[in-house]
Amino acid sequence: MRNSIFRFLALPLVLSLGACSSIYMPNVPATPMFREQGEVYVAAHSNVKGNISGNVGFAVGKHVAVIANGSYIDRGGERSNELFKQQLVEGGIGYFTKIGKEKRQVFEAYAGYGVGSSTEIFRRATTTGMAPVETRTMDFDKIFVQVNYSSTRKQKLNLFGKRRELNYGTAIRASRVLMKDFMIDGLSSPAEEALFIEPLFFTRLELNKGFQLQYTNGFNFNVLDNEYLKAGNAVFTLGVTYNFGGRRK
Repeated sequence: MRNSIFRFLALPLVLSLGACSSIYMPNVPATPMFREQGEVYVAAHSNVKGNISGNVGFAVGKHVAVIANGSYIDRGGERSNELFKQQLVEGGIGYFTKIGKEKRQVFEAYAGYGVGSSTEIFRRATTTGMAPVETRTMDFDKIFVQVNYSSTRKQKLNLFGKRRELNYGTAIRASRVLMKDFMIDGLSSPAEEALFIEPLFFTRLELNKGFQLQYTNGFNFNVLDNEYLKAGNAVFTLGVTYNFGGRRK
């Protein structure tokens, strides 16, 4: 009896938490740390929640670079109460330069455009299995501006019998995300617009020449007040990066 009462009282809370979840998940932005013209940057990141991101970049000029990002998210299992999928691709152009007395720091600024789609399904258990309660889908586009600041540790680390380079930095991105088409259970719903501020921090440890292991953590918050397109999704990933070309030492 007590358990039944508890489940009855907890149900509104569970439903309200589900209703407050966001239909947008931030991706891992490009942080190439370009120093010279002709450099190429490739990266891949993932986590246990099914968030996969990839980045590429090319320093096309002495201080000009282009970047492209893509991500795919497939979260939730066969018995999960919530399923979430998202695809996102974006590209941008920007400026980079070395700064500091010893030129160990890198400053980068990028701006770009992206498109994507998301599907969110809320389910409940029934005698015949998991049944959908509400399905939300959206197509969206985004405009972003991003500033990166990174640095290379002056002294290399002695790790596993080898001196290894350590890099660390931050990226702060402002993303305007606009729903182009928003459906709830197949019915058209009012579109929402969001302005996300997405600070992110990363650390890179050299594995081999050009190859580095990267740990990324970040979060986002929304300047605007929305019901569905809101913040609250953090980014924690582990990945690898590879820089080559140019005149990197």
